[in-house]
Formats: sequence, structure tokens, C-alpha cells
Amino acid sequence: MALTDRDPHNARETARVIYLAAKAVRLEARGKSTRAIEREIDRIRETAQAREDARTARRAARRRR
Repeated sequence: MALTDRDPHNARETARVIYLAAKAVRLEARGKSTRAIEREIDRIRETAQAREDARTARRAARRRR
């Protein structure tokens, strides 16, 4: 379930992105690379957006009937 109607992320994905962002900040403060964490965040966002796009397409198809 999304936090808002316009948010493609569900609660679990939102929590995971927030956790990973905090972890990236800690690593960056120590001078470590955050590339892997950023890729994981991007993957989560892409998955959520694809799911939301598919949901929107299904809703639009139902309206056209």
C-alpha cells in the first residue's frame, strides 16, 4: 500500500529507501563508496515506478471499456 495516491512506493520500500539513504550518509562521512547503495535505491525506485505504471495502465484500460 502506498503512503499517498501519487506515491509509487509501498511502506516496505519507503522504509528500505530511508534506511539505505541513512546508511549511505554514514558511509560517505567515513569516506567510503556509496555506489552499491545508490544502485539498490535506484532499483527499488524503478521497480516501484514500473508497478505503478502498470497499475495506471490497468485503470485506464478499465475506464475505456
